[in-house]
Amino acid sequence: MARFLNPLFNFVSKSWHVYPIGFLFGLGFDTASEVALLAISAGVAKSDIGITSIIALPILFAAGMSFLDTVDGVFMTTAYKWAFSAPLRKVYYNLTVTSLSVVAALLIGAIELAQVIAPKIGLTNDIWKWVQNLDIGAVGYILVVLFVLIWLTSYGIWKFGKVEEGQLY
Repeated sequence: MARFLNPLFNFVSKSWHVYPIGFLFGLGFDTASEVALLAISAGVAKSDIGITSIIALPILFAAGMSFLDTVDGVFMTTAYKWAFSAPLRKVYYNLTVTSLSVVAALLIGAIELAQVIAPKIGLTNDIWKWVQNLDIGAVGYILVVLFVLIWLTSYGIWKFGKVEEGQLY
């Protein structure tokens, strides 16, 4: 992939060049979320609810996003500091995170594909019914827990398995 995307990487020659890219990514997500919140607030504004109650949802959303972004930033800064302090750690960390990301993407993709295709081709046994009724939000929570467990397992193997010293277990 690097061979094909290398010309795009030339646009980012200094660390601050990443900020506009991040801003554009964030704008896409935040804008969609804010439009949804404004639509909900506009719908509620037609009722007899006070202005304080109407504005509470967007404020809580902004507070929650700020809190979770801060926690994520602290967690990732700690993880990157640990990973990039030694070359072997960097490789180990990148393999773990990349593998986990690929598995998560394939899992979500397979579930989404199965939920679309199963009714079209008439698959109705118990497994397909279970997949059809699977709540993708619950799968997201499970993936978050798996990310944390695999990260802790990976860290434990690294720390107690003496990987850095060249001997595993």
